[in-house]
Amino acid sequence: MVARGLKPQADCTLLFSFIQSFIQDNDALLFGLGVFSLMCFFVTLAIIPWLVVKLPHDYFAGRKRNAPVSGKLPFGMRIVVLVLKNCLGLVIIMLGIIMLIIPGQGVLTMVIGLILIDFPGKYRLERSLMQRKHVLKTVNWLRARGQKPPLKFGNS
Repeated sequence: MVARGLKPQADCTLLFSFIQSFIQDNDALLFGLGVFSLMCFFVTLAIIPWLVVKLPHDYFAGRKRNAPVSGKLPFGMRIVVLVLKNCLGLVIIMLGIIMLIIPGQGVLTMVIGLILIDFPGKYRLERSLMQRKHVLKTVNWLRARGQKPPLKFGNS
């Protein structure tokens, strides 16, 4: 689309000029984003496999979720644990979304974040995501490297 009588070549030249000036004006910001990207990449390379290996092999075996461990805590402590767990899950989901663009294991990170937060229908969504061919293959590969059995799913 030609704006204000400019030719497409002039539009491209203006765009490249804008991008070049943006990079020059924001080199510190771009460097910081690059460092953040690398940190996220290496942190997820360490944490995600550890979390996947720690997941019980029968976590998705039942049609319904087992009672959470936090149910045995006093009421006040349960609320604190629930809020902290949900906040951590949201942060992990946001990092997973960012990792869809920057290097990292974005989808797997978002699945781990979903496992942490609580909402209606969560268990069905988790099971559905984890039963996807590529996700399950990756998760079971990580579990095999950690010498754990593959995830087991019951009848839906």
